[in-house]
Amino acid sequence: MEKARRRRNGQPSTLVVRAAPGKPNRAIVRFGPLILPAAIGRSGRTVIKREGDGATPIAAMRLLYGFRRGERNGHLPTALPIKRIRPEMLWCDQPADANYNRPVKAPFKPSHEEMKRKDGLYDICLVLDWNVTSRARNRGSAIFFHLIRPGYEPTAGCVAISARDMRRILPHLRKGTILRVL
Repeated sequence: MEKARRRRNGQPSTLVVRAAPGKPNRAIVRFGPLILPAAIGRSGRTVIKREGDGATPIAAMRLLYGFRRGERNGHLPTALPIKRIRPEMLWCDQPADANYNRPVKAPFKPSHEEMKRKDGLYDICLVLDWNVTSRARNRGSAIFFHLIRPGYEPTAGCVAISARDMRRILPHLRKGTILRVL
């Protein structure tokens, strides 16, 4: 079975995210032989994801592309398409808006997230295909694989790991790599 999850180059094509024992908003990410600590949603995991619930969806999500903070991260060695974050880059999280769960540019009045965050969470931010290629209102937006807060504080529904661990796995990630939350 492990061989079935490997690409031709021998690299694993699936990141497996499991809840950490006794900690509903902490997780363990397994990628091949690597075991990495992670933070997940403040409400833990859910099979019924809703906008604003603070939960990480239990699902298999493909990596689509990523963002990087240019002044903090130069070139990132990865086959995953990576875009440089610009100050005007935002992500719409307003379910009633036609741009829901899409990148947008400032100025933008409906509810949104800034991609160029002061706290550095999105200095390396990978977009997961949760409600992106096939959108439904209120099903959840901005579900990313990004960097952690100090102390592995919970996320709003994303999966987050340390910058060091992200840099370790980035060279092995590409469009279509699966992040599976169990």
